[in-house]
Amino acid sequence: MPSPTSTPKLPLPDPDALIHCRKVRAHLQADIELSGGWISFARYMELALYAPGLGYYAGGATKFGAAGDFITAPEMTPLFGRTLARTAEAVLRQTDGEILELGAGSGRLALDLLRELERRECLPARYRILEVSPDLRARQRALFEAEAPHLLERLVWLDCLPQGFSGLMLSNEVLDAMPVHLVCWLAGEIFERGVAFQQGEFAWEDRPIADGPLLRAAKAIDPGPDYLSEINLAALAWINSLAQCLARGAILCIDYGFPRSEYFHPQRDSGTLRVHYRHHSLDDPFYLPGLCDLTAHVDFSAVADAAIESGLDLLGYTSQANYLLNAGLLDLMAEMQPMTSEYLRAASAAQKLLQPSEMGELFKVIAFGRGVAETLPGFERGDRRGAL
Repeated sequence: MPSPTSTPKLPLPDPDALIHCRKVRAHLQADIELSGGWISFARYMELALYAPGLGYYAGGATKFGAAGDFITAPEMTPLFGRTLARTAEAVLRQTDGEILELGAGSGRLALDLLRELERRECLPARYRILEVSPDLRARQRALFEAEAPHLLERLVWLDCLPQGFSGLMLSNEVLDAMPVHLVCWLAGEIFERGVAFQQGEFAWEDRPIADGPLLRAAKAIDPGPDYLSEINLAALAWINSLAQCLARGAILCIDYGFPRSEYFHPQRDSGTLRVHYRHHSLDDPFYLPGLCDLTAHVDFSAVADAAIESGLDLLGYTSQANYLLNAGLLDLMAEMQPMTSEYLRAASAAQKLLQPSEMGELFKVIAFGRGVAETLPGFERGDRRGAL
């Protein structure tokens, strides 16, 4: 097991966290042994993040905010969720439907969004949350109990997608946490980089890819020799399942990533896989499994292709900065009392959300729909669909 003390700048886990990490390692090792000594990285990532009672998102450790491993946009300012309400209102008024958030994190986005919809007199009858983590479900409920108990009755937690849905499906930083396959293009051949367990440690091992969806996807990309990157088959299946569920409405996804031409750029020959631990970004996905978040950037071209093939309309694709400005973030700031501490905090957060050097350019917003107007609020200017 890698010693936390080998990286002195990183905060040390407490004894209980280390015990939990050892359990996760043992679970991963057992799965590798049962699989004949090798598993795909997608399988490793799935277990490290989502193994019941053990994975990063299935355990009880704090993930979000200053005390966790990363800060998402809703944690930075209520302006984020309030701005999304303009898009949500447009979809709700067209469909008379509901909202379904896919992975609601701390629940902060749901809270801010519902509060703004209440102010706009456009509350949905139900705000459904599909959440795989029992711990996060409990945190989401506790947040509403503490800050908006009158809205709690509108929340419904789901274990799976409903049979049919009308309204707005919403995901913020969900696609980046889906398990990805690692693929190597080496000297004219294609390999999958998986995980073995050797001499008491996890280790990389490349194997030829058997014929199937992964090989077909890898052959369609061809980024050049000596190239390592990720292919997210789970995201494509996920989009297809949402399309099958959506009767009428829109799907809004916010995440960091690139169109295909940028994702597989020659200079990005080591991929985008990252590890997040206590607000540090690391390269080693074997470091403290179960205590670290594993993420990869989103190939938005692949996501868009999957959605269109599933019968959805591509309604918009733009940078987060363009989307938030179009949807009225600055208008909401203009309603605030200037130069107060609340205003200054909001202005600082807005700068991070909008600046190209922060989240404004790296994060993208993409929308798909069925049976709704083609131009949703947030996509009026700065359309980048042609880049997909």
